[in-house]
Amino acid sequence: MKTLKPSFEVVEPSFGSSFYYSKYVENENNKAHLWHYHPEIEMVFVNGGAGKRQIGSHVSYYTDGDLILIGSNLPHCGFTDTHTGNKNETVIQMKPDFLGGVFMTLQEAKWIAELFDKAKGGIAFGEQTKKDVGKLIEDMEFQQPFNKLLTLLGVLKSLEATRDFKILNASGFSIETQIQDNDRINMIFNYVKDHFQEQISLENIAEMSAMTVPSFCRYFKKITKKTFTRFVNEYRVVHASKLLSEKHMGITAISYESGFNNFSHFNKIFHEFTGKSASEYRNELKSIIK
Repeated sequence: MKTLKPSFEVVEPSFGSSFYYSKYVENENNKAHLWHYHPEIEMVFVNGGAGKRQIGSHVSYYTDGDLILIGSNLPHCGFTDTHTGNKNETVIQMKPDFLGGVFMTLQEAKWIAELFDKAKGGIAFGEQTKKDVGKLIEDMEFQQPFNKLLTLLGVLKSLEATRDFKILNASGFSIETQIQDNDRINMIFNYVKDHFQEQISLENIAEMSAMTVPSFCRYFKKITKKTFTRFVNEYRVVHASKLLSEKHMGITAISYESGFNNFSHFNKIFHEFTGKSASEYRNELKSIIK
């Protein structure tokens, strides 16, 4: 059986800067589809388009761009791809103490550490916040290092002050900092990402994790706060939501394309996660587009 290696990303600050900044046109970010993690806090702004976000054990679908803050060592992937339709994607990565350990302990700077702590579960910001700071984030591309740093601090302050956000892993994501735990959970997430359209055997995934089935189930629940079956079903429902939005396919075909081998089971699970049927979900999307 193929073993998928997790990706630990080494992040180097941009030249002359204390943090990394990069702006990608449309779907140029070729790392987006890989599960990876790093100690740096990551901010991602996707200007327009629709796609999948996968952060920790949370999987969801965004429909009009995205603004995310991802905490240290929180595994993530998938913001843009060839079907997203975004104008560009901006990625900023900064070490937890990128301003210096002493500076971060000042009364005037404690809010930064509090924001980074909140980001441990992954934060998705709402429409108004995206409008307020999106252009500021993009304009940093042409600024000199000092002005770029000042703009970043202003953006972070806006994110700290807003109430227009959602914690994606609201029930907690207690991934350990030991490398072996990062490796194991990334292997599991990678496997689900690549095989969710197939039947995934608990026995096989437990064996790949060098665990018995009961031990694996306890481990996965401890790390993600959800069962492995629920995680896989969430992944499949989000993929179905993506197809309902982007493809002119029958709903039955979408259910099978998303890894469900029983249409009635698909309807039940889709309603359980979204609160509506697949046809209702598609009709609502059509009315929003109109």
